[in-house]
Amino acid sequence: MDHEPGPAGDGRRRIARTDALLAEPRLAEAAERLGRGVVKAAVVAAQRRARAGEIPPDAVADAAVESLPPTACGLRPVINATGVLLHTNLGRAPLSDAAREAVAVASGATDVELDLETGRRAKRGRSALAALLERVPQAEAAHVVNNGAAALALAAAALAGDREIVISRGEMVEIGDGFRIPELLAATGARLREVGTTNRTAPEDYAAAVGPDTGFILKVHPSNFRVTGFTRGADVAELTGLGAPVVADIGSGLLAPEPLLPDEPDAASMLKAGAHLVTASGDKLLGGPQCGLVLGREDLVRRLARHPLARALRVDKMTLAALEATVRGPRTPTEEALHADEAALRARAERLTAHLREAGVDAVAAATEAAVGGGGAPGVVLPSAAVSLPDAYAAPLRQGTPAVMGRVEDGRCLLDLRAVPPERDGELAEAVRAATP
Repeated sequence: MDHEPGPAGDGRRRIARTDALLAEPRLAEAAERLGRGVVKAAVVAAQRRARAGEIPPDAVADAAVESLPPTACGLRPVINATGVLLHTNLGRAPLSDAAREAVAVASGATDVELDLETGRRAKRGRSALAALLERVPQAEAAHVVNNGAAALALAAAALAGDREIVISRGEMVEIGDGFRIPELLAATGARLREVGTTNRTAPEDYAAAVGPDTGFILKVHPSNFRVTGFTRGADVAELTGLGAPVVADIGSGLLAPEPLLPDEPDAASMLKAGAHLVTASGDKLLGGPQCGLVLGREDLVRRLARHPLARALRVDKMTLAALEATVRGPRTPTEEALHADEAALRARAERLTAHLREAGVDAVAAATEAAVGGGGAPGVVLPSAAVSLPDAYAAPLRQGTPAVMGRVEDGRCLLDLRAVPPERDGELAEAVRAATP
């Protein structure tokens, strides 16, 4: 292997040249899998370490191989032990195995816009849309865009344009990262007609505001906060006879009622109550990929689908595949976590704790409280169980492989098990052992 000269008077072996290292079998194979640029960067970093005396010159290839990422993507898998089922910073809902398999199929050439029988162009995502309508038969039509906010923005652009959207002051919410519903709607060219007050808005307030310039009445579910006390709100059913379409933004993406979350609205119930359109997210309680759902009256959905903005907001074939598999497939990881049995969680925590204590780890099983997260079901407490460790474990667990994200409370690092699939308990235990000083 060719070498570059070492420092003058340096008795160490010289460091191999970059091109010679890239020809080393392990690194050459990695370049085929990850790309030459990724592997070259690892080689150059290892050479730099050798020049600094951190590693021997003959260990450069080994160091480069060890530092290579598992894939060409910079994203790293994380075990979500935070106790937040839909953690926004962790990508919200994890996909089911069925959805992951569908994504793999869709990653190649597919018939996403082609009728294979006739050889002619076909409706994009038709099988995913059919799956949604099967699950929500109250809807006459469906449309899918790239997230929940996009669904609402498209409704505003297509149905209101430079007209008015009637909305309660108590529903002009901030949806996260500084983005606010009123600013989102105003950006489409629509004008907001605010009615009522922060804590009380009656049907009469809406009725007084509806007129010839009204595009639609908007009901926004305040999914990330609660207002209690002296409050009043108007239900969808109280607004449907006021002479304007009613759009219900339910947020979290439930297609049907969920007994564990009785206060969380769902698409079927909103449409039964008279909503003309329902908008929602796909990556929250539905448990699917990031996307925005529009369900409702056929003529209104068609107006959204044919609006010029719809092209800019459309989803790719892999999202459509994952969505269909989520809707048609078995229970999602989100459903499994939501319905996890408290006694089973406690038993898992005790087994893991006993196993770790045998390895000398200061581990204790602890009763905890988990949350839905993702801007859904505020105030709902899900009894859970966790492995409690000293807080010094938090950073090495987060930085390990696989990364484990817990939460720190009262000087302890809690690894809440509600959002951790049982089959990953072995990985979790191994990660804790690897993080032990």
